[in-house]
Formats: sequence, structure tokens, C-alpha cells
Amino acid sequence: MRIGIDLGGTKIEGLLLAGDGREVARERIDTPRDDYDAALAAIAGLVESLASKTGSETIGAFGVGMPGSLSPRDGLVRNANAICINGKDLHKDLEAITGCRVRLANDANCFALSEASDGAGQGAHCVFGVILGTGVGGGLVVAGQLIEGRNRVGGEWGHNPLPRPQDHERPGPTCYCGRQGCIESFLSGPALAHDHAITCGQKLRGPEIVAAAEAGDPDAMQSLARYEVRFARALASVINLFDPDVIVLGGGLSNIGRIYENVPELWLPHVFSDSVETRLVPATHGDSGGVRGAAWLWPEAGS
Repeated sequence: MRIGIDLGGTKIEGLLLAGDGREVARERIDTPRDDYDAALAAIAGLVESLASKTGSETIGAFGVGMPGSLSPRDGLVRNANAICINGKDLHKDLEAITGCRVRLANDANCFALSEASDGAGQGAHCVFGVILGTGVGGGLVVAGQLIEGRNRVGGEWGHNPLPRPQDHERPGPTCYCGRQGCIESFLSGPALAHDHAITCGQKLRGPEIVAAAEAGDPDAMQSLARYEVRFARALASVINLFDPDVIVLGGGLSNIGRIYENVPELWLPHVFSDSVETRLVPATHGDSGGVRGAAWLWPEAGS
């Protein structure tokens, strides 16, 4: 049995996973707002509750997917939208309060690991997982191993500049990270809505733009076409660097069905190869990828 915890800004989800990937139990609670100690206690309570369902009141280890990452300099949490954990030694504190061994990883990394382990990327040697939602995240798994990198920013493609920008795309929208022209500032859900608003004068959310395009609205269709071209250029840079067997998409914008056919055609001129066999596919586990990946942080079951 494996336990995974997905720590988010609004909810904490726990999952008990059997060795064959079968879901045994799942629990979800609200994230205590602006209260670090309460968040620790909430996670410990979830772990205890899930462990009791294994026939034991304790479990040797569990994994945690979280926003942000751990600094390689001091091990403290950085860049998390669950603000109360920033600057905290989450790893040490969770081990202290639970008495378990703990592994932590960025939530996008957990998504990629989940899909590589028993999802849409199962059996592939190299899997790149992409989350297209409020932000743009990514994770890389090679031979079943999550690649976090020396600086623990492996897969953070969303904060690279958009490749081969056209004149009207320079210098690009301002990203929350303080830079301009980041991939995230073009490809996130809010970025799609912003691009549509400034181009067409319509304030629509991402799903509304998609629905309008499917209904034949020419402005919405053009907005999605621009999105696909940018997405193709961004993924081409990933293919040129990692050459993954499969790219798996998750997050709200991964539900745009047309991108799976259009984007692979559009990335062809930007990939340094005479052919591209990389597959672009939707996630198998949907919104459960993060918590499942947290459980898979212990491939040996962590007992």
C-alpha cells in the first residue's frame, strides 16, 4: 500500500493506493488558511486515517505533492501558492509530526510521475507531463524516475520565454514571476482569456472561448488557433531538448479536443528532425494525477 497527499491552496487530498495502482481509499479536506501548524496537523490526520485502512495504525512512509518546490540551498519551501508553507521546512516538520519518512515533489512533477507509472505514459521511456490550468507546469520522467534536477526546477518550462516570438508577441505579457513573455503568460487559462479580450474585446473565460469556437464563432476560433500555434512552438522546444516518447496533458485546457490533432501538425516545422513520432495525449487519471503521483514517490511502497 502507498499513501499520497496532494497539498493545494484550497484542499488537501489523501489517497491510499494498492501496489497494482488500484485506489483503495480517498479523503479530502479543506486546507487551513494561513495556518501552517494547522496544515501540518491536517496532513498528519489524513495519513493516520488512511493508514488505519491498511490494517495498521501506522505506515512507514508517504509522499506529498505540493505547489512550489524545495530550495536546494536550505530545503525550505519556495514559490508555493499555499502561502503559509513558503519559507518552512515542510519535509522535516512532516516527518516530526507523523513519525514517517516523507518524500515531497512539485505537484506538476507528481502529475507526470502518475501518468508515467500507470497512466497515459505507462511503458514509455521518456514522458513529459504538462499541466495547462491557472498556471503552466511540467514534469519529466525518464525510465520511471522523476527528474527534478540539481536546482529542483526540472520541468519548469512555463517560465522559459515563448520560443520564436513574432513581432506582435514581443515583449509579451507580464508574468507573475516578474518577467515578460513567459510561456505561462501565453498558455495558461487566464492568458487565453486575456489574449481573447485584448484581440476581440470580449471578456470570456477559457471554457467559454472553447464553446464559442465549437459553435463557429470566428473570433473564438482565431483565438484558439493562435493558442495552438504558440503551444506547438513551446512543445517543439521540449522535443528538441528531451525528445520524449509521449507528452501527456492535464489541467482544464487539456480538455480542448482539437489540440491533440492540430498541435502535432503545427510543431513539425520547429522540431530539428525530418519526422516527429512523439505522441500528444490527454491524461488518464485527470485531476487525480497529483495525488496518485505523490503515492508513486515511493515506488517500493515505502513500508
